[in-house]
Amino acid sequence: MALVRAARKTSSSHTCRYYRYDVFLSFRGQDTRKTFTDHLYTALDNARFHTFRDDDEVERGEGIKAELHKAIKHSRTSVIVFSKSYASSRWCLDELVMILERKRLSADHVVLPVFYDVDPSDLRKQTGSLAKAFARHQKTQPSNKVKEWREALEEVADLAGMVLQNQADG
Repeated sequence: MALVRAARKTSSSHTCRYYRYDVFLSFRGQDTRKTFTDHLYTALDNARFHTFRDDDEVERGEGIKAELHKAIKHSRTSVIVFSKSYASSRWCLDELVMILERKRLSADHVVLPVFYDVDPSDLRKQTGSLAKAFARHQKTQPSNKVKEWREALEEVADLAGMVLQNQADG
């Protein structure tokens, strides 16, 4: 809920014609879609933030990468939920690169990382599950692409964000 309050302070919903979305939500579906991310999306929606989530907003038959790029471009804020297997998805990593590019081009684009059961230092140093993911990527992806992804993870790890552990309250 603190994330919603923080986002509300930085967002004046729908006041700028350029923004189609208040929030672009980036996440690894198989890790958090039915748990944390679903709850976050519901909280943002209940707080009346128009939020892009790929399973709701991408038109059937449209090119996914082009739709994601357009949604990022027309979002005021990006919330990135980093989970243990986020970096194993080249789609997630490409999305991250697009988000950071948007941030560089527009000083008013806010990027809020959420480190869900991962430590920001794991992103910065690419250790743990990220090291395993990059070992696989290095075998299948061009080296310049892998370098771009590594640099994006290092950059986002240095942003102030929220560190959450996947555990029950108590």
